[in-house]
Amino acid sequence: MINVYEQVDRNKRRSFFIMAFFVIFITSVVWLLAKAFSYGPGIIGVALIISGLMSFASYWWSDKIILTISRARPANKKQDFQFFTVAENLSLATQIPMPKLYVIEDSAPNAFATGRDLNHSVVCATTGLLAKLNRTELEGVIAHEISHIRNYDMLLMSIVTVLVGMVVLISDWFSRSLWYGNRSRNREEGNSGAIFLIIGLVLALLSPLVAKLIQLSISRRREFMADASAVMITRYPNGLIKALEKISVDKEPLEVANKATAHLYIVNPFKGEQAKFWLSNLFNTHPPMEERIKALKAMV
Repeated sequence: MINVYEQVDRNKRRSFFIMAFFVIFITSVVWLLAKAFSYGPGIIGVALIISGLMSFASYWWSDKIILTISRARPANKKQDFQFFTVAENLSLATQIPMPKLYVIEDSAPNAFATGRDLNHSVVCATTGLLAKLNRTELEGVIAHEISHIRNYDMLLMSIVTVLVGMVVLISDWFSRSLWYGNRSRNREEGNSGAIFLIIGLVLALLSPLVAKLIQLSISRRREFMADASAVMITRYPNGLIKALEKISVDKEPLEVANKATAHLYIVNPFKGEQAKFWLSNLFNTHPPMEERIKALKAMV
């Protein structure tokens, strides 16, 4: 297994690679759209500008976008006192600036980290997590999220969240344009227009799959590494083990989660919607809970 410093460097490289890939992908989609509907070359420049701005926004404001989508509120030190004290203690132990704390009003237990660097990091927990876990279990979960911050996983995951959402929107826009656009233009173009229409339709249908593969490119191994790092911080594997066991038996899905943000959470937020066949594991952004708990128990 690579060490923490190598993981940080790798995650930074992957973040910028994914942003570059996003610009190329969006520009290619819009170029096909322009060909299919005989738009002028100016739309390619628009695509470059929009995709570039989205990549820039995903780096600088991904945390704010994600917190808004998740309907999270800033944590209140009086109301969420244990959340604050646990985060403060773990920040001191890991010698990093204390992340900003946010809370989602939802009884499903879950949590995630976001932000672009150590000085602009966020840990967000649901009210269900704060209510259902004791202090030791909460320490295990927050240590897991702080590990994502230290490893720069949160930068990579946050960028992917924004860009994947944009890809899905582009795909939907493209599909609607293909079906409801000006078909007379394509008849005038003849065979070449029909070919571009077919290619565009296939790309529009495959775009959500491409977006999913981008999420999976992050690798589910990051969860195992964050679990291991959390144990190194707390020196107590049973805290995180008990927390994961409690979360796994809670079948309530997280209402504010969506497909773009699901990979951020410590566990899959769509608990009640998971498919019951082996192929579903290929497209799962989280490793099986049984494997994570087994790996943690080996550390006891």
